[in-house]
Amino acid sequence: MPSLLVTELWGLGDLVLAVPFILAATGRARVTLVAKPFAAPIIARFAPKVELIELVAPWTAFRGKYRLHRWPWRELDRTVRRLRDRKFDIGVSARPDPRDHFLLAVSGAAQRYGFPRVGSRFLLNHPLPRPHGPHRADHWASIASRLGFEIPHSAAASSRGGKRVVMHTGASQPSKCWPKERFDSLASELRMAGWEVELLDDSLVGIDLLMESLSSADRFIGNDSGPGHVAALLGIPTFTVGPQLPEVFSPRHPNAAWIEGAACPFKPCRGYCRFDEPRCLTGLGFESVRARVLAWLGT
Repeated sequence: MPSLLVTELWGLGDLVLAVPFILAATGRARVTLVAKPFAAPIIARFAPKVELIELVAPWTAFRGKYRLHRWPWRELDRTVRRLRDRKFDIGVSARPDPRDHFLLAVSGAAQRYGFPRVGSRFLLNHPLPRPHGPHRADHWASIASRLGFEIPHSAAASSRGGKRVVMHTGASQPSKCWPKERFDSLASELRMAGWEVELLDDSLVGIDLLMESLSSADRFIGNDSGPGHVAALLGIPTFTVGPQLPEVFSPRHPNAAWIEGAACPFKPCRGYCRFDEPRCLTGLGFESVRARVLAWLGT
C-alpha cells in the first residue's frame, strides 16, 4: 500500500471535514495525518489506524502569525525531519494555502496534490483546479476522485427521534458568536416546548468531553464553529447560527439547517470582523432564530 501524508493544520471544523476523506483513504494507503494536538481524540475514535503527527503550525495563529522570530523553528525542523524519514509516496492538502503546500514540498512527498494559489503551483506536481462547489468537503472529494476513489456518505447521518438537544454557545472567535443570552432564552423556549436541553460553552475543555456530551444528543444547535461539525460527524442533525456563507462552511449532514447573519459587505469575514462587534449576529433577532429553530425541530 502506498504511504499517504494528509495535512490539515487549521481549526477543529476543518479537521472534521477531512475525516471522511481520511477514512476512505485508509483502505487504500498507510495514512499519516499532520494536525494540531486536538486531532488526537478525533482520530482515536474515527480512524485509529491513522498515524498522527502533531504540529501547531505558526501560520495558523489568529494574530501575530508573521512574527517570524517567535516561530518554533526547532519544532518545525523536527517535524520536517520526521516527515522526510517516512518517504511518503503521496502528500495532499485541501486548503489553497501556499504555506501548507510548502510543508508538503519540504516533507519530500513524491506526488503532491493540492489547489494552488498565489504562486504555489511550483510546490505541487499535481496542481488541481478548484472544485465546482466552494465547500471544503468538495475540495476533499476532488482530491479523492483524482486519487481514484470516492468518499461515501456517512451511514450514521440519519434523523434521531428523541427530544435531547445539545446547545453550544461558544466559537473560536467572538465574531462568530450569537449573543449568549439569546441562546439562554432559546433554551428556555425549547424546554417549555418539551425538549431536554443541555447548554455547553467554551468552559468545556477537551474534544473527548465534547464528544461524550454530544454522543447522546438527538439535535445540535450552535454557532459556526467546530462543535457543530463534530456533531454532524457523529450523525447528529445540526442547526447553525452563522455569520458566514453556509455554502462554504455549513456542517455536512443531510438534516443540517442554517440561519445566516444579517447582510454585511465584508462576507465571508473568516473571523476578522471590521466592526467593534459582529453586527451581522447582534443584528440577528431572537424571534427570527426562534421561528427557524422551531420549524426545524418540527415543534
